[in-house]
Amino acid sequence: MIASAAFAGKHYAVLGLARSGLATVRALLASGARVTAWDGNADARARLPGGAALADPLEADLAGLAGVVVSPGVPINRHPIADRARAAGVPLIGDIELFAEARAALPPHRVVGITGTNGKSTTTALTHHILATAGVPSLMGGNIGLPILAQEPLPAGGVYVLELSSYQIDLTRSLDCDVAVLLNITPDHLDRYDGFAGYAASKERLFAMQSPGRTAVIATDDAETQRIAATLAPVRVSAADIADQTRWPALQGPHNAQNAAAAIAVCRALGLGDDAIEAGLASYPGLPHRMERVAVKNGVLFVNDSKATNPTSTAPALAAYPAVRWILGGRAKTGDLDACAPHFGHVRSAYTIGEAGAIYAALLAPHFPVTECGVLEEAVRRAANDAEPGDVVLLSPACASFDQYSDFEARGAAFRAAVGAI
Repeated sequence: MIASAAFAGKHYAVLGLARSGLATVRALLASGARVTAWDGNADARARLPGGAALADPLEADLAGLAGVVVSPGVPINRHPIADRARAAGVPLIGDIELFAEARAALPPHRVVGITGTNGKSTTTALTHHILATAGVPSLMGGNIGLPILAQEPLPAGGVYVLELSSYQIDLTRSLDCDVAVLLNITPDHLDRYDGFAGYAASKERLFAMQSPGRTAVIATDDAETQRIAATLAPVRVSAADIADQTRWPALQGPHNAQNAAAAIAVCRALGLGDDAIEAGLASYPGLPHRMERVAVKNGVLFVNDSKATNPTSTAPALAAYPAVRWILGGRAKTGDLDACAPHFGHVRSAYTIGEAGAIYAALLAPHFPVTECGVLEEAVRRAANDAEPGDVVLLSPACASFDQYSDFEARGAAFRAAVGAI
């Protein structure tokens, strides 16, 4: 794990004991810090490591604490812990901030921070893969994979590649990225911000934390990223920079063109040559649940894009295939599918599921045949029955999963199982 003498003798409160919270507690204890922790879930509290005290920071005295470390899932715009910490003069931080504070004690290294509404996971994993393929010590963390504090420090010359959600940036004060990346900004998570402008400002803070001379990479394919780029002197990239993706099997579609362009710019900024970058792009295996090729049956390709939880994220998947049997629905984040509309010509038929099933069926019925299926297994069965050789049965829900599944991973696993049962 990543521990640091910078935390020794200090007292921290930790709110939220899921993966990153538990990793934070363990790292702080290993660093010689005093830890008071809490989670509203009794099962989570039962997993608290020995050596940490159990107390609710909403009731405990916060005076004198070095920080209140909260899970990114805690809505700090409306959770009372924010006012309590502010009143006590205690910073509200996350595990990424602790990593930033621990950096001085780590072997010499560089940090890449990647944010954006869509594409963060793929770009993070792709950058890490290119570096690893080139023999550069690298690990990825943040909003992907293992919590950063749970991982072993890299040797000298290593690169930490961090996927950063807006929530994580909100809880970070001093992460000085050697390369900071912004992919795109479209409306999302607006329940956590003062409108779209507040959400965009959260993303923009990643650059404000950089020291002079650091590298900024911004994909200027939307109005908001263009606005931010105009205030900086970034390396500008675009999906249009990529003329040919055919040699990269796991990076199809315009959204992956943007992801690849950003990863290429990052790796060039880190000193990699184009041959090493190309080798990584060609061998990248892709991420589970993100345009994941599940199977080919009777000439029909089945693709799991369960991670597409909003229409903007689904649109590039529709654009990537010319003949789609589209499975969508779940808990809607928006009442429209306008972002997907430019690619309706690729859709031969649609199959709706979940809470949004009826609403989306009504929206789509004027454009192509739609079947309300209710559940995923029925949608897979009907789509497979209708599909012809050369078609793609695509699960790209444009919705959150929480009406029927615990998360998008569980939904994607259910799709795989349903395809396997055909």
